[in-house]
Amino acid sequence: MSKSRSAIARAKKIKLLLFDVDGVLTDGKLFIFPAPAGTQQSVLEQSAKHGGSGGFGLHSQTLIEAKGFHAHDGTAISLARAAGIKTGLITKRISETVALRARDLRLEHVHQGIQDKKTVFEQILKQEGLSASEAAFVGDDVIDLPVMWNCGFAIAVANARAEVKRDAHYVTPNSGGNGALRDAVEYILKAQGKWKQAVTSYIGERSPKAKA
Repeated sequence: MSKSRSAIARAKKIKLLLFDVDGVLTDGKLFIFPAPAGTQQSVLEQSAKHGGSGGFGLHSQTLIEAKGFHAHDGTAISLARAAGIKTGLITKRISETVALRARDLRLEHVHQGIQDKKTVFEQILKQEGLSASEAAFVGDDVIDLPVMWNCGFAIAVANARAEVKRDAHYVTPNSGGNGALRDAVEYILKAQGKWKQAVTSYIGERSPKAKA
């Protein structure tokens, strides 16, 4: 079976889509800004929640870590939900910006500060009652490989490291932070024959009077 045919066969089985954040949901850049006057206490309180997780994120009373997200990826999560596919993130860094985006997208699984992504992946499978073949993972760097080697459908973004692309079943046309997650969702839903219905459901929820 060719790699493309194998990828389609794998995508057809997916019921859970998990992904990394930096370099996948974003372009990988981290922006560090001084905290605006009057917000320092809030920043300190959020940092205190992550005590003991040194090296995974910015823990500062005076600085804020910011990331940029693509609207197309947000829509992708809604489309996946419309098709009955659950979603979630597993990331090494800890960021309140990511926590906010995850709440906004209503992700079912949110795991920050994780070095051993494979163990968390297995815990999620057990929680959902799914087999590894029913889960996909989108990654960009070598820390993602243990999950990608053990999931049913491994996806690398266009800006992924060479080792990650080599071991992926599918590489997205777009890079992380620029619609890569949307590419992944579209590929899976089209393989499952659910794309048109998901789009119709998505439009119907937001524009009930719209005509196809």
